[in-house]
Amino acid sequence: MKCPHCGHEMPEEYLICDQCGEEIQIVPDFEPEIENSISETLSTLVSLQEEGSGAELLDEMEAEPEREPELSSSRSDKRGRGVQIVLALAILFVVGLISYALYAYHVQTVEYQISRAETYAQKGNYEQAIACLETAYAAYPEEARILFLEADYYYLQKQDTAALSALMRIIDKENASRYSEVDVEEAYGKIITIYANKEAYGQINDLLRDCENERIVGMFQSYLAMEPEFSYIEGNYAEVIPLKLSSNTSGTIYYTLDGTKPDKNSSVYTAPLFLETGEYTVSAFFVNDYGIESDVVTKTYVINLAVPNAPEVELYSGEYSEATMISVEAAENCKIFYTTDESEPTTDSVPYTGPIPMPLGTTLFKFVNISGEGIASEVTTRTYTLKLRGAIATDTAVTNLVNRLVETGYLEDTTGRNARQTGTLNYQFSSVLRVGGSDYYTINEYYDDGTGMLSRTDKVFLVQAYTGEAAQLGYDENGDFVANPI
Repeated sequence: MKCPHCGHEMPEEYLICDQCGEEIQIVPDFEPEIENSISETLSTLVSLQEEGSGAELLDEMEAEPEREPELSSSRSDKRGRGVQIVLALAILFVVGLISYALYAYHVQTVEYQISRAETYAQKGNYEQAIACLETAYAAYPEEARILFLEADYYYLQKQDTAALSALMRIIDKENASRYSEVDVEEAYGKIITIYANKEAYGQINDLLRDCENERIVGMFQSYLAMEPEFSYIEGNYAEVIPLKLSSNTSGTIYYTLDGTKPDKNSSVYTAPLFLETGEYTVSAFFVNDYGIESDVVTKTYVINLAVPNAPEVELYSGEYSEATMISVEAAENCKIFYTTDESEPTTDSVPYTGPIPMPLGTTLFKFVNISGEGIASEVTTRTYTLKLRGAIATDTAVTNLVNRLVETGYLEDTTGRNARQTGTLNYQFSSVLRVGGSDYYTINEYYDDGTGMLSRTDKVFLVQAYTGEAAQLGYDENGDFVANPI
């Protein structure tokens, strides 16, 4: 078969010239039903010719000389027969024309073109199959199934770019009114599958960020890397902010607090960021499980909080020779915490609940007020030295107490055994306490269950610092300390 445009010799089954690209307009084979109809028409014409064509009859009528009146009846019969033949031919022609018109319409339908495309595809001739689909799409651009089939044929040929191009026509915003939401969702699904198979996750992220359909974005959000969301809008605050950063799906958030651009070596967000007094420029970005990075988002916060006053300690630093209590006054709406190991006090340190007995020897106290918003005051420092001149040693005081408890039958022996418990009781020096005008060593009682774990009991004993006399700590009706003899 030759191309009517350039004359190039081409295979019979080609619909497009592979030389000049001209589309070949070939009248397809007739359908069996229409072919049978035309065959019947031709058969009728043949039978009429065998009996004598209408043209010959008319010629005979024109050539025949004028006859006598008695022959008029015969001539009339012949004319009538000729008219009938002419009418029959006309009817047959019209029927054939209608049949052909119906057939011509049929071959232009989308079902016919898709059927032809599938036939070509079954033979492995995807180029001709796609050509049929393009012809159908030109006439029926609202039929999404044409583009789905075309994309499948391209994909089978490993032509991913062409397959994506066909599917992109369905999700094109300019074609939004052509296709149903179901078709658009399916197209997104196929596009994302192709990208995912190629591990082109960046293209998926860009595709979804450009999508205005929230349902579709939600369906595939695991591929999307959106900027982190901040739980507080930027601005000025008069309170501590527990700033939370969140992402649209699983992954990692990296951040900085000084305004520098974060990267994968920056701090990883794992818990709320407590912003206290000062100015913070928080920058963060998100990396999803596919390694796609979001844009960096930056917000500035200014926290203006009233810093509480430092704790007021009534007792000045110095050297003391008798038991003394250390009292501290907290600022309003604050709690006091303190340390005695030279570390800085925090909310994790020992809370101040009341006057503290001054320890023997030299001790450095550090006190701090911490407000309900978590703001810490300046630290108040005191150094105390307590020396009880002429007092017995603390070890001697503990021994005196144990011996006295054995004498009273509270203990079975000096190892701390008693009949009421399976374990043993232990005694440890705690502090020096002023009771009734005298200095006493306070000694706490602990229970040892045999595993080495000590549990403090509710009993506190006293030993007079100078005489070694044992007693038990108690309280009078006014809540003051008293030494109850053992």
